[in-house]
Amino acid sequence: MGRTDGDRRGWLRGAPPPRWVRALPLALAAGVCAATLISPDPLDIGFLLGAIPPLAVLSYGPAVTAVLGVAAVVMLDVPAFQLDRPGQTDVLTVSFVALLSVFVAFVRHRRDQQLDTERTIAEAAQRAVAPPVPERVGPVRCAGLYRAAQRGTLVGGDFFDVRESAHGVRAVLGDVQGHGLAAVATVSSLLGAFREAVLDQPDLESVAARLDRRLVVDSARVAHAELFATAVLVEFAPDADAVRVVACGHPPPVLLRDGAAVEVDVAPWTPLGLGLSGGRLTAAVVALRPGDRLFLASDGVSEARDATGAFYPLLDRLPALAADADPDPASTADRVWTDVLRHCPAVRDDVTMLVLAPVGPAGR
Repeated sequence: MGRTDGDRRGWLRGAPPPRWVRALPLALAAGVCAATLISPDPLDIGFLLGAIPPLAVLSYGPAVTAVLGVAAVVMLDVPAFQLDRPGQTDVLTVSFVALLSVFVAFVRHRRDQQLDTERTIAEAAQRAVAPPVPERVGPVRCAGLYRAAQRGTLVGGDFFDVRESAHGVRAVLGDVQGHGLAAVATVSSLLGAFREAVLDQPDLESVAARLDRRLVVDSARVAHAELFATAVLVEFAPDADAVRVVACGHPPPVLLRDGAAVEVDVAPWTPLGLGLSGGRLTAAVVALRPGDRLFLASDGVSEARDATGAFYPLLDRLPALAADADPDPASTADRVWTDVLRHCPAVRDDVTMLVLAPVGPAGR
């Protein structure tokens, strides 16, 4: 199934606050009560109760904030708490802070509702552009993993898709110029062209040429646009006993076979969008054996650097990660992503992986 970076937001970026933040107002109230009850002498710490309503604003709506504000004012006048006889000024100050906090909570609550609505619409639009990859397409099991570089987005500069056609299962994985939301329009255009070409074009080279033409046309509409993208396309035969591969400025797929990981030997082609003829393309043909898998990834994987500047050693790490993984292709992608994060905790580029496992006569 396809996996995207749906929600890497912290609570300061719009996600629900953690439990410890929600507990702060109650913890402060309990702490003041406990301190005053334990102390043999009155304590002049009533001012701390004025922090309860602002802390409530971080987690709660206006109703709960109002209740906690009233509770803070009441606690000032409870004799048992021995708050050193707070004066009228203290009560008025805490009351004013409580009222102001209720107003802020009301505004925040309304803004959160609006942001949630806008985020839902944005996520629906982005998923329409790049929907999750099915677990199986024809005779091929699939798993896609996507981690966008721009926080809070589901689509960035990378893209992938897997589609079935009369000529076999066809897949694409690519990286367009730019990152984040600025690249979504190009991604949408390329994926639309790919889905049409998969149905219409008789061979993989023609599919790549159609994508190239799409970018050329789009680039011509905008002065100095210079749109381009790297991509790798694969086509499984109808019975999944062979795969054809075209690489357009993109690293070739890695063939996982018998505990080894080897890049498919394919003639490189220039990136899409440079207007070159599709007839210059040459597809590599690889016969498949039972248990073979193809691993496709964006350069966000291979170019992830550790603290010393060393690139992630994909070919060295992949055999062990794939061998230890569950037969489900998604397990391989998850393990590689976890290992990439160990190597480079602060990945700054879009990271995309696609694992394809034929389950036809060659893959059983």
